[in-house]
Amino acid sequence: MTSAEEIEHFFQVAKLLTLEAAEVIKDGINELKDIETKSSDKDLVTKYDKEVERLLFEKLSNEFPDHKFIGEETSSTNKEIPELTDAPTWIIDPIDGTTNFVHRFPQICISVALVINKRLEIGIIYNPCYDEMYTAKKGQGASLNGKSIRPSSTKELKKSLVNLETSALFTTSKTDIGLARFNAIIEVAHGVRTIGSAALALAFVARGIIDVFHMDGLKSWDVAAGCLILTEAGGTIIDTKGGIFNFMAPKVIAAANEVLAIETSKLIIETDLKTLRKRLKKN
Repeated sequence: MTSAEEIEHFFQVAKLLTLEAAEVIKDGINELKDIETKSSDKDLVTKYDKEVERLLFEKLSNEFPDHKFIGEETSSTNKEIPELTDAPTWIIDPIDGTTNFVHRFPQICISVALVINKRLEIGIIYNPCYDEMYTAKKGQGASLNGKSIRPSSTKELKKSLVNLETSALFTTSKTDIGLARFNAIIEVAHGVRTIGSAALALAFVARGIIDVFHMDGLKSWDVAAGCLILTEAGGTIIDTKGGIFNFMAPKVIAAANEVLAIETSKLIIETDLKTLRKRLKKN
């Protein structure tokens, strides 16, 4: 059993190291980037992603040698994601929004989560461009730069500002599904935005400046910290098809409340059925 004092210690160390790692991003954001690709031409990585992850892994490991790690760049290099066990495990995205970072678009962040006994205990998201730090500890609420945050009170999709990500359209076999979902939500919602960072999108729902965020095809490091921050703020996160959300295999509908999440899920389910019927008619 991990004590509250231990959690607080883990949190304070991680917060300081996140700020230290952010200096790497600040130093690099205006430089010309040497860019590599991973799974596709749009899946980018830079030396700064690797350096931030290395710094966090090494310094957290020095402080907590019995802890485990799951990170985006290490997993990409090893071509596998470590199994999540009951051991304390840090789940880290060194730069969420690498494409934004490459283009100097200032919606980027470091995302750090701590999972113990497969339960999220700590979430930290930091955008160094705006000096915005979102934090949460299990059962203690969520904050932005130390001030409590809450989602919006919006309960209808037609009155909602929705975040959708165009990268969801890049999987060829599912392009028709993605486009149909986009069109269906655009037709209903008050407005649609694309931020380019899943972690920040979750933080924005927690903060109340976005009402709904939807995206499939994500990984644990994209959502772990944001999931805790959102739920601790009072928001709702469910699986795209309405089931229980699994941060290790995330298909995301994040919303200000359960009513809004369910309405969005129902719209997606109905839209997918229509799209699949069209596929069958063509074949």
